Amino acid sequence: MLKELEAVAKSCTIKAYLHFYLNAEDGFEDDLDHYVSVKLFALKASHYAFRVPYRTWGSDWERMLYDGTYMTDDEFLSNFQMDRECIQQLNKMVEYDEVFKKCWGKRSKMPSMLHIMVFLKYLGSYGNEASLQKIGRAMGISKGAVNECVMHASSAILKLQKQEIMWPDVEERKRISGGSVMLMVFCIVLD
Repeated sequence: MLKELEAVAKSCTIKAYLHFYLNAEDGFEDDLDHYVSVKLFALKASHYAFRVPYRTWGSDWERMLYDGTYMTDDEFLSNFQMDRECIQQLNKMVEYDEVFKKCWGKRSKMPSMLHIMVFLKYLGSYGNEASLQKIGRAMGISKGAVNECVMHASSAILKLQKQEIMWPDVEERKRISGGSVMLMVFCIVLD
């Protein structure tokens, strides 16, 4: 709105110069010009008062997880390579791991569920979508926090390797290999 009002004010100024040089005065136009100038001044004065902070980190990951209207089940599956129920089961297995208790500072307030979701988003992304900055923007955290989440979640999940994670059987591997290489949804089976 500021740019539009500046354009109107500039147009009014040009018209005022033309009226002055042509000795054609119009009282109504002068009042209108004054009104536009006052509104422009008021808008410029309040421009920074109502501005949102430059960097705001939302908690979109909670909406992604719990709100089915924000992200459909298919979109969720394509982003995280697991459905919501499986992610919650995985989180239950690792949420009390000591890795999440060792986090210090502001990151200690990040729940284990966020760590798991960032980790799965990171694993499921490729190309430019796998950059820490893009994942951070999507999840509402900084790129440094993305790296920490990936490291902590991978450490916690790898501790479950011998007791919970197993490779698919021969038939399942054949079914998987017939599909897309990039989308490996059912590669890990959790007991």
